[in-house]
Amino acid sequence: QVQLVESGGGLLQAGGSLRLSCAASVRTFSSYAMGWFRQAPGKDREFVAVISRTGSTTDYADSVKGRFAISRDNAKNTMYLQMNSLKPEDTAVYYCLVVADMVHYWGRGTQVTVSS
Repeated sequence: QVQLVESGGGLLQAGGSLRLSCAASVRTFSSYAMGWFRQAPGKDREFVAVISRTGSTTDYADSVKGRFAISRDNAKNTMYLQMNSLKPEDTAVYYCLVVADMVHYWGRGTQVTVSS
């Protein structure tokens, strides 16, 4: 029904930048709100950022405001998370989320590891 594939994760030093992508297999990409969550080892999954169906509205967790930017390209059925000034505490598996008709669809995640 809805297939999501994250990419762009990796290992880098603090202060670096990374761009995550989420490719969505849906009939009409713009019909779905999307977002990013992350989960560090031994911790609960936490909210990172969300974007409205048209991309006109975004929101971020306080911990990433000013450093991360969420965007989407509906023509390419792809959502992005630009991550700047990365910190060791950003280390986690990052998951793509699509919300459609009150159902949450998740990707399998991409690992981001930030060393000090």
